[in-house]
Amino acid sequence: MIEEKVILVNENDEQIGTMPKMEAHEKAVLHRAFSVFVFNAKNELMLQQRALDKYHSPGLWTNTCCSHQREGETNIAAGKRRLQEEMGFVVDLKESISFMYKAPFDNGLTEHEYDHVLIGNYEGKPEINPAEVADWKWMPLEAVKQDIAKQPEVYTAWFKVIFDKFYEHINLKINS
Repeated sequence: MIEEKVILVNENDEQIGTMPKMEAHEKAVLHRAFSVFVFNAKNELMLQQRALDKYHSPGLWTNTCCSHQREGETNIAAGKRRLQEEMGFVVDLKESISFMYKAPFDNGLTEHEYDHVLIGNYEGKPEINPAEVADWKWMPLEAVKQDIAKQPEVYTAWFKVIFDKFYEHINLKINS
């Protein structure tokens, strides 16, 4: 299997190269990523619990799906591809916000990403890929915010960053 590469970027999200994904996480190099947030008609967010054997953040709850763009792939195309691979469905996505964050993990790896948040709507039930996802659920945004405050250790680092910094922005986007 060929190791997947990530797109290295500068602080303006301009591509400056590529690097094998694991090496980028070992060296904490800034790279492009995306996070998909899928909502239903009740404005509940579809959360996924990461598979228990993921190399970082196993078993933690997070947004609907997330990953890295491939070279030449748009944010939207990457989001749709990964949504299909992880959750078994595709929806129209729209770009929302983007931000940079850096999160070290207990296993010595670090996520240092320029993350693009993508938003979509869906009413069905996902067909999760068990290699990627252990479980899923719908939750109202306010309930997610309260649960993160009560038990932050069960959520991924990037998901907590998004909620801490961009909750109001995402809440406005889904209601517009």
